[in-house]
Amino acid sequence: MDNVMKLEFSSKSCNESFARITVSAFVAQLNPTIDQVADIKTAVSEAVTNCIIHGYENKEGVITIISKIIDKSIEIEIIDKGKGIENIELAKQALYTSKPELERSGMGFTIMESFMDEFSVESTPLLGTKVFMKKYIS
Repeated sequence: MDNVMKLEFSSKSCNESFARITVSAFVAQLNPTIDQVADIKTAVSEAVTNCIIHGYENKEGVITIISKIIDKSIEIEIIDKGKGIENIELAKQALYTSKPELERSGMGFTIMESFMDEFSVESTPLLGTKVFMKKYIS
């Protein structure tokens, strides 16, 4: 591992942009392209928003981001201790949303997966969710 950063913050929507900017500042040491930074910022934004809206359901909790620079890549874990996901495969389907009353698009996981080179989700109901993403910087 070349470098690591750990960030913990309250699950408030105002912290979503803080998380996105912090991770993009951390990856800057790899000299990514503007498009690569935009992809990372978008994926982080989607993951943090999912923690706030779905994990904690707009209640106060803690979101943890662990970012690691390894060779020419960034690995990002975004973790909540919220309600978890009962059916990950269903949740990953494009246009699926558990909150249709909020007019959510259901594209969060699809966006994360398409913008990053590697993507996975681990979740346990009532214990929380961890999203893993990796982006190679050429």
